[in-house]
Amino acid sequence: MTTKSDIEPGRIRGPPAKSRVLMSGMMQNQGFVITKIEMRQYVERTDEKLGDYSLLTAVVDTDRGSVEMKYDEGFRGPDAFDSAVTMLLQYVGLSALINRALIALSE
Repeated sequence: MTTKSDIEPGRIRGPPAKSRVLMSGMMQNQGFVITKIEMRQYVERTDEKLGDYSLLTAVVDTDRGSVEMKYDEGFRGPDAFDSAVTMLLQYVGLSALINRALIALSE
């Protein structure tokens, strides 16, 4: 099974500080069967004034492989993870994320 990532090797050094499954089950799109979409937050460092520097990633699991993609990063405040999850679940966020993942798996 293929696993792809656009995150620099060695940057993720442990389990995520937070994670949330945004979708699970089976959904077909462009010939792929998508089984799970998950958002993860990795806290890379903490600044006493700016707070946590977070790397937010999205993981899309399909029948042809998985992709972990950078979603956002930076000093985004204490609610960075929840804000990103809300943004993905509204409007066309999941659709755009799925399309991005399927393009990466097709390359």
